Amino acid sequence: MRNSVTVLAFVSLALVALPQTSQAARAQADPYPAMAPLEEYLMPQDAEIAMARSAAPASIADDATVMVLGRQGYTAVVQGTNGFLCIVGRSWAKPSKDPEFWNPKLRSPNCFNAAAVRSYLPVYLMKTRLVLAGKSKAEIDQALATALDHGVLTALEPGGMCYMTSKEQYLNDQGKSWRPHVMFFAAGDVPKSWGANLPGSSLIAGYDPDARVTVFMVVVDHWSDGTPGPQ
Repeated sequence: MRNSVTVLAFVSLALVALPQTSQAARAQADPYPAMAPLEEYLMPQDAEIAMARSAAPASIADDATVMVLGRQGYTAVVQGTNGFLCIVGRSWAKPSKDPEFWNPKLRSPNCFNAAAVRSYLPVYLMKTRLVLAGKSKAEIDQALATALDHGVLTALEPGGMCYMTSKEQYLNDQGKSWRPHVMFFAAGDVPKSWGANLPGSSLIAGYDPDARVTVFMVVVDHWSDGTPGPQ
């Protein structure tokens, strides 16, 4: 985080013929080569609502809209009043080149403010529809690029941000819940111009080429339930 099914039988048979070192290298480089069965990404609705709301303090999340994932995509099941929207992201929130793009264990509760709901969240919602339609990573990349190039997906608004302070988050197999943090979004590939990720810099950032957005992460002291985060 700091530096953030039909072919499986054939793949398994092919790997049997590879040398042991090659098998290990392949597994390490691509631990999730294909999408798991959809059921592994789904959750009971009440549990998903609770997890989504855990992304932010109750003073924000209790009045936020909540979306949950179903077989056709995300649906708003709670209508909020404060402009925030809470949602549990799945693995395809990551860039398509990330080795955990298909990791079914990933759950990332997010609570977006209104600017991010209007101009950042639509990229993820479109990716979700493409994933559920069975599109490949290459097809997803192409569809997103076309939508961004032609204005189907709107440009990022200034002031977009997101709470990720849920103790229940599982962000990857290495960092797992990592740390409570707040994210801020900037258009383009701009970590260097902010001095992020450099020795001694307190800024952590990652560029998401799918959304064409830089995500700045600010670690905070407490989880959304008020308990201290890791030191």
